[in-house]
Amino acid sequence: MSFQVSAIAAQSLNSMPETNRRLANFPPSIWGDRFLKSASELETDHNEKINQQVQQLKEKVRKMLMAPGEESSQKLNLIDAIQRLGVSYHFENEIQEILQQLHKSTLHDSPDHEDDVDDDDLYTIALRFRLLRQHGYNISSDEFTKFKDNKGNFKESLINDAQGMLSLYEATHLRVHGEDILDEALVFTATHLESVASHLSPPLAAQVSHALKQPICKGMPRLEATFYFSIYQQDASHNKVLLTFAKLDFNLLQKLHQKELSEISRWWKDLNFSKELPFVRDRVVECYFWTVGVYFELEYLLARRILTKVLAMTSVVDDIYDAYGTLKELELFTEAIERWDISAIDQLPEYMKVCYRALLDVYCEMDQKVGEERSYRVRYAREAMKNQIRAYFHEAKWFHKNHIPTMDEYMNIALVTSTHAMVATTSLVGMGDIITKDAFEWLFSDPEVLRASTVISRLMNDIVSHKAEQKRGHPASAIECYMAQHCTTEEEALDEIRKEITDAWKDINKGCLYPTIVPMPIVTRILNLTRVIDVVYKDEDGYTLAEIVLKDFVAALFVDPVSL
Repeated sequence: MSFQVSAIAAQSLNSMPETNRRLANFPPSIWGDRFLKSASELETDHNEKINQQVQQLKEKVRKMLMAPGEESSQKLNLIDAIQRLGVSYHFENEIQEILQQLHKSTLHDSPDHEDDVDDDDLYTIALRFRLLRQHGYNISSDEFTKFKDNKGNFKESLINDAQGMLSLYEATHLRVHGEDILDEALVFTATHLESVASHLSPPLAAQVSHALKQPICKGMPRLEATFYFSIYQQDASHNKVLLTFAKLDFNLLQKLHQKELSEISRWWKDLNFSKELPFVRDRVVECYFWTVGVYFELEYLLARRILTKVLAMTSVVDDIYDAYGTLKELELFTEAIERWDISAIDQLPEYMKVCYRALLDVYCEMDQKVGEERSYRVRYAREAMKNQIRAYFHEAKWFHKNHIPTMDEYMNIALVTSTHAMVATTSLVGMGDIITKDAFEWLFSDPEVLRASTVISRLMNDIVSHKAEQKRGHPASAIECYMAQHCTTEEEALDEIRKEITDAWKDINKGCLYPTIVPMPIVTRILNLTRVIDVVYKDEDGYTLAEIVLKDFVAALFVDPVSL
């Protein structure tokens, strides 16, 4: 895409005293300078005693995990607890070894086949299914047929087993296309769990209520751990060593995240966007929350810094295109992005210069951080950002022409403006040696798992934000496009769009099963990005309305340590 804009036109924009603009009046940041503590206050290595204690407990948990002779049901419960308490990243190889062996033993034609799980134990069978699916093993869902009666319905006796029903409910969210039995199981379990939730005793009642809102496989692992600490602690059979280790580990990692957030908040404050660009959303803390949802582990420090800065800058650009810039100004900015050269800044209005300079600086810093050998990664990330901004401009032209596209036309552009493909590409830039050019080429080929993730991102965002956006003036969302094309009511459009989201999750589940074209850690980034979307846009536009949706989540991850 290329544009020819005269220097006279650019000059006239710079000197333009008044322009009639759409202003979104976004709520301000609720955090202020809350995270601007100096890095020296947040050092993570000052307490050697705690670090030593964590290492000792970690080894005890490892020994428990690898102890021979336990029934597989006991081992499954331990793995599940380790995962839900947020410390499975310490034991990835051990867990993979155990589940690989368990998967072999579940194959009935395998010479290693041995099954110490009671055929009638719905809880453990569903747990085994969920854990194996979560780790990429394509275990068959046919084993759930044993829980149906001779009429093909799930047995009524199951209703009295709330723990088993909850386990089956969680397992159903890992279904792929064609697994009708799991579609039926989801309806069956959700219906009955909703009816009994208020009559259960704690902590099961809290678990059921939480699961109905946020299933395990769609939740952000670190955020889910903050919920599960209290649930696990109330279980009389909980492992004290594991619980203490998980709490200490959470708090140590939280200190590291606080330090990173402090440094990023300083970068953001120095940009002075609150004064220079007061019309944009001030959401750098929420951007860091988003990034921690993608990867929270110690090894991804550089990746988090890169991705958070790109997310924050993308939010600024998005607001310029959606809620402030005139069409002529946006044309100028899009041309400058195509050139990607600081000399292009001269053609821009003053407020755009601030954004353009900061955006180029982020990618320049990215280049410096990853080094010459990995500079190809930045080239892919830069091209993804160019695609992003081209699509923003396309939507802006739709708005100014009052054009309501067909659903196919809309999705072709709106999947890009969802930012998901660009964010997925950028998420790989700061990762380790596992990332190669092939990984970026795979992303740019629009694989099914990425496309499904992008569909979820776009449609969930549209569902919760379209009414507010239409009030202030915004291109048509999926809801308006569907209604116009198919002559339906809003509720009918929403029903169809929710079905698309359900189908897209099945595509993601399929994409997370072995064999994968790229290494599993790359696929996991896409899965984690989708989980963030599910959390942030479940009921509201949680990013824009951060004071309503994300406030408590941010506090749980970055403010409040876990009580020991």
